Amino acid sequence: MTNAIAPNTPRVSLESLASLGAGQLAYVKQIRSEDVPNLFPQAPELAPGLKLFALHGADGTPIMLTDSREAALANAWSNELQTVSLH
Repeated sequence: MTNAIAPNTPRVSLESLASLGAGQLAYVKQIRSEDVPNLFPQAPELAPGLKLFALHGADGTPIMLTDSREAALANAWSNELQTVSLH
């Protein structure tokens, strides 16, 4: 069995797919303090081993960093962003 796409199935470009939800959708991701310099280069140096939460735009752009999931969700809400769950 093959996973062929039906001939009449609309195709979405990678650029269009990447922009879906831009400015409207966001997600929260748990990260470690060791990951902060890559995502938030302007952030001050943090102690290693901390569990933090980053709010990301639909395209993966980091928006904010906090120490609680609730604060990240509140920030999304205050910026009129709909949060989605990723699995």
